[in-house]
Amino acid sequence: MYHINRIIIVVLLSIILTGCGGVKKLDIFTNAVEKQPLNLPKPTPLQMEQIKWIIITSANAEEVFKKLEAAGIDPVLYGLTDKDYELIAKNFANIRNKLKESNDILDRYKKYYEADLQPKESSPKK
Repeated sequence: MYHINRIIIVVLLSIILTGCGGVKKLDIFTNAVEKQPLNLPKPTPLQMEQIKWIIITSANAEEVFKKLEAAGIDPVLYGLTDKDYELIAKNFANIRNKLKESNDILDRYKKYYEADLQPKESSPKK
């Protein structure tokens, strides 16, 4: 019985020790990965549809409605106060600013990632 226990222990120890011998060293932090070009296209400008604004006041309302009806257009009003119109203008300005900001961020990422990939300019030979 003592002999069988000894054999089992020797076999288990040899399995444990040989299992650890096959571990390879990982090179996770020792090899630097080169930057790859981003290949991000610049966003294309939006092509907006042309909108025709008609200013209707109490003085010209009847005339405008007659012209619209004569042109076969169903006259429907969507009203804005002058303050609301200013808010629309501010919103569009905010949209333009956000788009510019996004383009600038893309440019900075591109410059960071692709700076090393650009051919170095050599100094002129004398």
